Amino acid sequence: MESITLALAKGRTAKSTIALLEKMNIEFEDFHEDSRKLIFYNNDKSIKLLFVKAVDVPTYVEKGAADIGIVGKDNILEAQADVYEMLDLQIGKCQFVVAGKQNTELGTNQTLTIASKYPNITKKHFQKKRQTVETVKLNGSVELAPLIGLADFIVDIVETGTTLKENGLVILEEVEAISTRLIVNKASFATKSASIQLFIEKLKEALE
Repeated sequence: MESITLALAKGRTAKSTIALLEKMNIEFEDFHEDSRKLIFYNNDKSIKLLFVKAVDVPTYVEKGAADIGIVGKDNILEAQADVYEMLDLQIGKCQFVVAGKQNTELGTNQTLTIASKYPNITKKHFQKKRQTVETVKLNGSVELAPLIGLADFIVDIVETGTTLKENGLVILEEVEAISTRLIVNKASFATKSASIQLFIEKLKEALE
């Protein structure tokens, strides 16, 4: 079989994903999450693992630097990457929401300012509703924006909703359910079809 390059997202779902790969008998002996190394190989060198930032995984896969990627749906949507999405791994489930201060409403007659780490997803969501918005891209602590008047509302990922509550914000609208997905480079899917199909089959078995 041909070797496959797999781009794996660093962060909150990495541990669960590695555990899933181990169930498939794919082990990276020298891998640990705090390692400075970025490239790892499994025992028989059939899989090369690139351990990279989640936001970059769709780009690696789209550009062919990786054949397959394991990353959250949020990053796939935001990157607008031209890849095949093959499988939902049901890991790291959460929800994209629109949130704001209590007793505020998403008025439709004026332009809203929305703060988010995900400007593309935000624009797309409000375009569907034919609502004009201006986006402010923030990389962290998005909840602060409505509190200090930087934005009217935020679009963010919510797991439990605790952070919103602690900052006096409430969910006004659900945008999309998010979880970890398997994506495949379109060219690789044709040229390494057998290896990739086998990987997907093994992964499905591990999920069961």
